Amino acid sequence: MHYYRYSNAEVSCWYKYLLFSYNIVFWGVLSDLTKVTRMHGVDPVVLVLMVGVVMFTLGFAGCVGALRENICLLNFFCSTIVLIFFLELAVAVLAFLFQDWVRDRFREFFESNIRSYRDDIDLQNLIDSLQKANQCCGAYGPEDWDLNVYFNCSGASYSREKCGVPFSCCVPDPAQKVVNTQCGYDVRTQLKSKWDESIFTKGCIQALESWLPRNIYIVAGVFIAISLLQIFGIFLARTLISDIEAVKAGHHF
Repeated sequence: MHYYRYSNAEVSCWYKYLLFSYNIVFWGVLSDLTKVTRMHGVDPVVLVLMVGVVMFTLGFAGCVGALRENICLLNFFCSTIVLIFFLELAVAVLAFLFQDWVRDRFREFFESNIRSYRDDIDLQNLIDSLQKANQCCGAYGPEDWDLNVYFNCSGASYSREKCGVPFSCCVPDPAQKVVNTQCGYDVRTQLKSKWDESIFTKGCIQALESWLPRNIYIVAGVFIAISLLQIFGIFLARTLISDIEAVKAGHHF
């Protein structure tokens, strides 16, 4: 069968390849989400695979749908982006309305990961980065590291790290160019009044709670930018779908 397109009904190459380019960028953004770690005993590989499946499916639907002018794939891509957008909006609203619940979940998450700190190198890097960036130690304080079998102060522990904290809890010494990974050893055997001389004593929950009001405009800006990017993708997909439907309506066989 042969068909032709009327001059007033054609698929815009501009929208087609712009949507394709959008998907390449969107694919790259989603790939950064694979840098996640465990939560409440879930293996990080499972989360990476889940994000990978979403990333591949959306990228495939958007790219192939745009290039092949496939309405089914474009509708799937558009609907999924809309769903993600409203899920993000719902999470943001619920997090604002139920701050105590969010705080409790974060505490559980942090304490769970403290227990597994030495079991996963990615987990260690996550907690160390969080503690160094926010100059904090533990969920509510250094004593939270008693939850970890290696740092526990009980008499049953024979670990060299007993009554210590990870190096990321240590107050950095500007004169030291090499990170001292043993700086937290035995620090909790000292009087609490001397802890702040060598380690951070503020909990990470308190640190994040004080960080958010200071950076609320940055957080809001990032959220708005992501939302606009998603809305732009939805607009491109819907415009391309309209073009394809207009062309199909003008087909003559």
